[in-house]
Amino acid sequence: MDIVLATQNTSKIVQILPMFEGSPINLFSMSHVEIKGKAPENGKNLRENALEKAQYAFDRAPFRIRTMADDTGLFIDGLKGKPGHHAARWAGEKATTEEITAYTLMRLRGAENRRATFKTVVAVITLEGIPHFFQGEVRGTILEEPQCAPQPDMPYSPIFLPDGQTKVWAEMTTEEENAISHRGIAFRAARKFLEGQLKFAAR
Repeated sequence: MDIVLATQNTSKIVQILPMFEGSPINLFSMSHVEIKGKAPENGKNLRENALEKAQYAFDRAPFRIRTMADDTGLFIDGLKGKPGHHAARWAGEKATTEEITAYTLMRLRGAENRRATFKTVVAVITLEGIPHFFQGEVRGTILEEPQCAPQPDMPYSPIFLPDGQTKVWAEMTTEEENAISHRGIAFRAARKFLEGQLKFAAR
């Protein structure tokens, strides 16, 4: 089974590919099938944004192929759920990874409640154009300062400490992060669904 992973974020690609190792599912990047650009992400929530990205690739692929995309948000209790699904842009459309990290810490300066939830929604579009959704979430705490340098394009990776852990995301290996992360939970569910489709087709 072939499927296009609809993202331009290299850190996401590095994280997601290992989750499909040993699977009969072949993941292709958008560039591999000559899909240019990216979806505008105008959705009102994670589900709508994930679908928009998957649909963007599905509609522009030069041949019929399944597509898959995710959208992730950070919901901070002390900021009434902000930034939510605007996590990548709430410091400004052109803000750098480091600027988003700094902006988040500034907004939380002096806050007593630094609890937060990371949520990921994965959208899979089948060959028939039907969307399916899978979700994962992880609770944790926003630290008062970065514990290390961030992962590329992952501004919260040096400041989010998952419950029960001593390392922030950026300190973990890909395997460690995938085992417990919101993205890992959602993509493993998507993989199970896709493998189930393969078994059904083989009957």
